[in-house]
Amino acid sequence: MNAIDSCWRSDPNWDANRQALADCARGFGADATGGKNGRVYTVTDSSDNPSNPKPGTLRYGAIQREHLWIIFAEDMIISLKTVLSVSSYKTIDGRGVKVEIANGPCMEVRSASHVITHGISIHDCEAQRPGLGDAITITGSSDVWIDHCFFSSCVDGLVDIILLAKSYMHVMLLGHDDDHDEDKSMRITVAFNYFGPGLVQRMPRVRHGYAHVANNRYERWTIYAIGGSANPTILSEGNQYTASDNPRAKEVTMRIQDEDWKTWTRKSSRDVFNSGAFFVQSGSGSYLPNYSPSQSFTVAHGAAVLTLTSDAGPLECNTNKTC
Repeated sequence: MNAIDSCWRSDPNWDANRQALADCARGFGADATGGKNGRVYTVTDSSDNPSNPKPGTLRYGAIQREHLWIIFAEDMIISLKTVLSVSSYKTIDGRGVKVEIANGPCMEVRSASHVITHGISIHDCEAQRPGLGDAITITGSSDVWIDHCFFSSCVDGLVDIILLAKSYMHVMLLGHDDDHDEDKSMRITVAFNYFGPGLVQRMPRVRHGYAHVANNRYERWTIYAIGGSANPTILSEGNQYTASDNPRAKEVTMRIQDEDWKTWTRKSSRDVFNSGAFFVQSGSGSYLPNYSPSQSFTVAHGAAVLTLTSDAGPLECNTNKTC
């Protein structure tokens, strides 16, 4: 197991001590506490009424101002009527059941902090308005951790974002636009994820800011895997890249057509490249994440990635058993 999973999965009493999960994040999302020390709120109703949220529904819990640890009474598919905006100090914890948010607008974290989303599937998201067709849109927020989730088939993208960990993706855009200088302070960790075959691009695409992309598995992208613009810093460390048969889609990195990219810092360390995949490095600036002790984690060589990502996505967890 990786450093995050080994923190809690070996405990057969995980269900009785769910909030211990909040102590397990690493990377730039390590300070995310979610609903820790708040009461447990159980979702019992899969319906959704944005104008008058009903107690027992996911929306009712997600919009409360108090700290809440949100769990689910049973398997359910939730089709939202409008985008669900998750407020600060919330954990959405799908362990022990199968939870899907699908076939409607999906989720956003806007001007919020300390949000944890764990163990749910979000797919077939529809755009309520332009720019909101992602599985999760995160804007103006901090201390957000997404872990063991599955994302696929959304009209805009999957994750617009700082930790994305152990998720299975069928892509993420980091940064608002090239002129949004506020994103220079953005710090993202993308670790232990599986980017499956057929994904096109943006795994991630970074504007401004810094991204540490570590121990992820990439298989057969159709244009590029990692891209960026507006002078981002990207460290690719211990990933495994397997290119498709398309000779024009072997390069991991995407670069804009002018010469500015040569000064941007993009580094590869201990990555594994298969089927002709290659990474063009650039820049000479500082590229280490400089994590604090609580954020730091061991990054394995890319040869270990198949094992580290073998259970990406929601886990099948049963009470009184290790997960």
